Amino acid sequence: MSTAPIDYGNAAASIACNLPTPKVVVAIGAHPDDVEFGCGATLAKWSAARAVVHHLVCTDGSKGTWDPAQDADELVVLRKAEQRAAAKALGATGEVVFLGCTDGELGSTLAERAKVAYWIRRLRPDVVIGHDPWKRYRLHPDHRNAGLLAVEGIVAARDPLFFPEQGEPPHRPSTLLLFEADEADHVEDVTGYVGAKLDALFAHESQFRSTMKIDEGDEGGQREAFEQRIRGRAAEQGALAGVADGEAFKAIHNL
Repeated sequence: MSTAPIDYGNAAASIACNLPTPKVVVAIGAHPDDVEFGCGATLAKWSAARAVVHHLVCTDGSKGTWDPAQDADELVVLRKAEQRAAAKALGATGEVVFLGCTDGELGSTLAERAKVAYWIRRLRPDVVIGHDPWKRYRLHPDHRNAGLLAVEGIVAARDPLFFPEQGEPPHRPSTLLLFEADEADHVEDVTGYVGAKLDALFAHESQFRSTMKIDEGDEGGQREAFEQRIRGRAAEQGALAGVADGEAFKAIHNL
């Protein structure tokens, strides 16, 4: 995931701040580490307030390297371990679910939608968090399709005639928060929780070079530069709502 600044020039003039702490949250990411980038501090804040936070990771992360000699099967095992460690760093006490779709090949088909709907029905979240599938000029198809699956999975999970063979009762979350949004209208005040977000991101060691621009042998300065970028983004997003640090979302209610 890119850490470049986001232009909020089209953000809504009125920014809401802070949902009531949900009892259960499901955060849906395309790859291991996407959830930590998009909403890690929010999840840390809610975990500290005793929300049950679950991760739902759509792909296996098998292409997440710049090393052509990397064994893909070994990378999948490593990235699962990193994701579990990252969830622990956030204080998350829920499940870490891997749908296992091949990295780079995620679609938003009925079969994949059924999997997401199943886990929403089973875990019964108050809040679902995911990628904004309508972000302009998005390049990565997995991010776009993971966002669509979050939206479409909610629709299927809430209505009883979708996938009745699953044997799970329908469930309607109260709120969907979309990160990476061009037009954010909601900010979670995460002052005091950016450190936990960074701890979770640094659990994804396999992504240091490709995603965080931290090269082996120069971890000190580049790691500090990455931390400054994350803290700068939190300050930028917090300023939208007049708080020190924030994470910005497009909020959809009345699901």
